[in-house]
Amino acid sequence: NQMEEEANKIFDEIDNFGGVIPAIETGYFQKEIARSAYRYQLELEKKEKFIVGINEFVDEESKIDIPILHIPKEVETKQKERLKKLKNKRDQKKVDESLEKINYAAAHDGNLMRVFVEAAENYVTLGEMVNELKNHFGIYEETAQF
Repeated sequence: NQMEEEANKIFDEIDNFGGVIPAIETGYFQKEIARSAYRYQLELEKKEKFIVGINEFVDEESKIDIPILHIPKEVETKQKERLKKLKNKRDQKKVDESLEKINYAAAHDGNLMRVFVEAAENYVTLGEMVNELKNHFGIYEETAQF
């Protein structure tokens, strides 16, 4: 059937890249997603596809006003104080050991989830865990695919 044929074409394209990993690395999937989203948007704009309330049967008189969420500066200040208190009361030796385990697991293809859970139990912050991973994996920066 047609769906199966289209799926097989996609699988063939992925095979031509040398598999899923090379296809990811070359941005194949991101390009396909962007291409599909663009086609979908064009179909909406040309009214080849309809969404009630968006491009068909739109009530021009009822305007939905979505308020912007403004978080007061005091919330940030309070959270920073809580974080500082947490860091002061936790066992720094356990924190350091947890970070070493994350570092080791990342360097040796170990089970990261197990050491993440242990680190969280020792009050290691997410930011501290991520910083350990950056040393091994770097920082992912997505490029636009169009």
